[in-house]
Amino acid sequence: MPPIDTAPMILALVALASYLLGSVPFGMVMARVMGLGNLREIGSGNIGATNVLRTGNKTAAFFTLLFDAAKGGVAVLIAQALFGEDAAQIAGLFAFLGHLFPVWLKFNGGKGVATFLGVILALNFYVGLACCATWLVVALALRVSSLAALLAAGLSPVWMIVFDYGQGLLVGAILTLLVYIRHSTNIKRLKAGTEPKIGQK
Repeated sequence: MPPIDTAPMILALVALASYLLGSVPFGMVMARVMGLGNLREIGSGNIGATNVLRTGNKTAAFFTLLFDAAKGGVAVLIAQALFGEDAAQIAGLFAFLGHLFPVWLKFNGGKGVATFLGVILALNFYVGLACCATWLVVALALRVSSLAALLAAGLSPVWMIVFDYGQGLLVGAILTLLVYIRHSTNIKRLKAGTEPKIGQK
């Protein structure tokens, strides 16, 4: 964790603004704009890119992935530019919490993979790139999005050590724990061998 140099009131405002940005459900927005129906009634009912892909619309899934990642990254980069590393980590954490627990959806949001990757990329590009590469390799090899996400998040502390980003270990550990909690049902299906493949409707 970096030294806390920013005033508590500023950090609180950063947290609130980042939460609100993170809480924008781009999957729901893309589904509505492109006439794909209610994501809550499709596939897993999740609002993320993987479930958008189950509609068969790859364009909508791509933009959901992009915007969900961008909202985490943008929150971090703005806070970092204005206030420093302590504010950046607070921004990343609360943007992620906004995606998981959006006020607009009665605090029932997504699983946070794209937003997690966006936050990590903005906090440390090399760590984020390694996490993205981990996700991509596993996803291409095994075609299971949840397993790719779990391994990408689980290895993030390792990549932080490799790329000398020790000050990110605490927030990284919190984000990783939340990813695993949100994927609890996926973990059960992985153990049972019933987890659906990427693109499966």
